[in-house]
Amino acid sequence: MATTELDLVTPDATLYSGSAEMVVCKSVDGEIAFLADHMPYIGALDPCVVRVVGPGGGTDEVRVAVRSGFVEVKDNRVIMLADVALRADQIDVAAVTQEEAEATQRAAALPEPSAAADREVKWAQARLELARLT
Repeated sequence: MATTELDLVTPDATLYSGSAEMVVCKSVDGEIAFLADHMPYIGALDPCVVRVVGPGGGTDEVRVAVRSGFVEVKDNRVIMLADVALRADQIDVAAVTQEEAEATQRAAALPEPSAAADREVKWAQARLELARLT
């Protein structure tokens, strides 16, 4: 199958740099998948689990939780710039479960919906989802 090049970077590290058959993430507009030769795209990332299917297909897969950032697709290259991205082995499930409960309570106590409070809940949920997938 055809591939695209992916660079997934944070201010501290490059988490993935290489070929991929497919990259799946969630932008603020919804979930999106990038395959080889995808049309140009720029979007803001929502907290999510990014799934990278390597050139070996479904058996060669990398997953990371991303808090926020941007994704650009151009010239058969996906560049994902994340403020924070974590692998499953970097997640303390008990601590994140507590964070999710606290963030949910804070969001529910607000008199009006808050995008920032919603992002906190989504970030905790993305980390828990990643931890449960492995």
